[in-house]
Amino acid sequence: MELTGVQKLARVLRVLVILIFVCNLLAFFFVPGFAAADGAGGLREALGDLAPYERPWELPLRVLTLFALCWTPPFWTGAAFAVTTLSLLACGVCTAVILWQAKRVLDTIIRESPFTVANAASLRRAAVCCWLISAAALARLIFEFVYYRNALPLFTYNALFVPVFLVGGLLCMVMSALFRQAAELKAENDLTI
Repeated sequence: MELTGVQKLARVLRVLVILIFVCNLLAFFFVPGFAAADGAGGLREALGDLAPYERPWELPLRVLTLFALCWTPPFWTGAAFAVTTLSLLACGVCTAVILWQAKRVLDTIIRESPFTVANAASLRRAAVCCWLISAAALARLIFEFVYYRNALPLFTYNALFVPVFLVGGLLCMVMSALFRQAAELKAENDLTI
């Protein structure tokens, strides 16, 4: 049986979603170090500049060093670093859940049975995760207002995350309701035939 255009697109999107999911999980372990790495040096001093003439074993060694440094206590000493790290970790977990739910929906599209209650539940979980990301960004934004005592946090990605993920959650809830209604209509239609 030949795949339809929608199924082919769903397969490509599924591969991309899985790739982004894996990258998300890999980046998750480096979040504390990246949160602590500022313009003054941070991890750059520990790793040094990567040169094209390195020996093959140096790059994996530097990546392992980066991983070890990301979770050492000095990066957790400041309140700003801790809040940034915790909010990014929460966003990373929620993003992983959203991507996994997207993979589940794409799996049903590939199987040609998208209108199921399971898809409605997956989209509802994605909506909750979107709202959690929005809440984490808002909490971090409020913390930065209080901590830095200026309006500069309004010009960061946190300020953008609040409305974007709030609307994304609402969109996922609308899609969840549509999928649930379609699943009910499909089940009712199957019973009448």
